[in-house]
Amino acid sequence: MSNSYHPGLENVIASETGISYLDVEKEEIVVRGYDLIELAQHVTYLDVAALLLEGVLPDDHVRSSFEEKIKDEYGLPPNVCSVLRLLPEQANLMDVLRTGISALASYDTELEDRSKEANTRKAIRLLAKVPQIVANGYQAKTKQTFVEPRRELSYSANFLYMITGQVPTKMEEDIFDQSLIVYSEHEMPNSTFAARVIASTQSDLYGALTGAVASLKGTLHGGANEAVMEMLLEAGSEGNLETLMLSKLARKERIMGFGHRVYMKKADPRALLMKDALAALALEKNQPELYTMCVVGEEVMKREKNLHPNLDYYAAPVYYLLGIPIELFTPVFLAARTIGVSSHVMEQHANNRLFRPRVLYTGPRNLHP
Repeated sequence: MSNSYHPGLENVIASETGISYLDVEKEEIVVRGYDLIELAQHVTYLDVAALLLEGVLPDDHVRSSFEEKIKDEYGLPPNVCSVLRLLPEQANLMDVLRTGISALASYDTELEDRSKEANTRKAIRLLAKVPQIVANGYQAKTKQTFVEPRRELSYSANFLYMITGQVPTKMEEDIFDQSLIVYSEHEMPNSTFAARVIASTQSDLYGALTGAVASLKGTLHGGANEAVMEMLLEAGSEGNLETLMLSKLARKERIMGFGHRVYMKKADPRALLMKDALAALALEKNQPELYTMCVVGEEVMKREKNLHPNLDYYAAPVYYLLGIPIELFTPVFLAARTIGVSSHVMEQHANNRLFRPRVLYTGPRNLHP
């Protein structure tokens, strides 16, 4: 057995996959053979969801059928809604989401069926219901009336509507849809790896997704988008932002939204897409200063630390301008990633080997009672 140790499993190949790959040198996120950024520019989130599940982009007929299957699964069991209402007001919304998904599992009659066909149907149910858990979880916490899904809206428009209570404009719908695409799949981040580890025990899709939620709750994985927005609001202006960032750097504080375990030397292409989306949305909302402030922050980090922004840096102000509450930024991320995680769980079930790594032992030996 090799004693080679890689902290954080950095650069360790953990799985073979046909789902996605981060080609850092070419600055490309490959999803089922396609460039994720090109997908975000030319197709919808549901197209990408179908691609992730089935391996091919849907034609118009398949896309329509896929969307109808999702809409047929809209709505939560009343008892799941009751569970959301029973959680305390101080509950973290990622904990609310984790609890909602776990409760939902009990109502799936195919829960223990690991076949590709059954897992596909479960993934479709989760696509339909996780956005509602996100929205209703927030409404439960804030003592608001639940906003029910509207079948006549597109998938992304409905998701945004359930959060804000307002039917989005075409621009808002398109930008939100793009954001869901770029969050949908990203090879093997911690949450996806956690889900695959759980799935390797032959646990069910809901259990694996619940584990992914717990992973994404951690501040070193999810939560960066929320921290970015809090920093922007604290600063309030371009000049104040530079001063705030420099003071944080002087105190050796980590500034969220910059740097990435994989994108160390080149920019996250998803961030560049959301940067363009922010420019358009800020102009439409008559808040151009939010965009210019973000550009200043990007320049500061490039100059001081040679770090590039990641997706969360520009997605945060986009979500803010779309009217999404800050504490929902990470739950929305998870909802978008649900289809990516589901695809990885299905792939793990189809070609499984139980994850069982070894350790490099550093403790004492030869002790006696």
